[in-house]
Amino acid sequence: MENVVLTVHLIIALLLIGVVLLQRSEGGGLGMGGGGGNVSGRPATTPMAKLTWIFAAAFITTSVALTVLAARDSATGSVADQVPVSTDVPATEGAPATPGLAPGADLLPPAATDAPATPAKAED
Repeated sequence: MENVVLTVHLIIALLLIGVVLLQRSEGGGLGMGGGGGNVSGRPATTPMAKLTWIFAAAFITTSVALTVLAARDSATGSVADQVPVSTDVPATEGAPATPGLAPGADLLPPAATDAPATPAKAED
């Protein structure tokens, strides 16, 4: 059911984009431009404007339907409930994570030695 509503939603979105792009520009975007020859505040409704309203209403309806369907499906639990819980806890609280090392020894830098970090080059 959710896939059908989602498919219809996407089709309506594409149709709405197409209808809006096909409409004639009035030059009044963002309140710019003059009032033109008409003194009336509302222009006559064109068939394209009616189609835009129909597609917009259908888009909002399918958006609400998808929200309701998603909320209904998520009522069983949270995403956090699906995360596996690790139960690898050491037997004793002060025990080292790696056998043979003191607690925190794996965080220390290696001991300083007199040996060079890189082997010496053999001279020919």
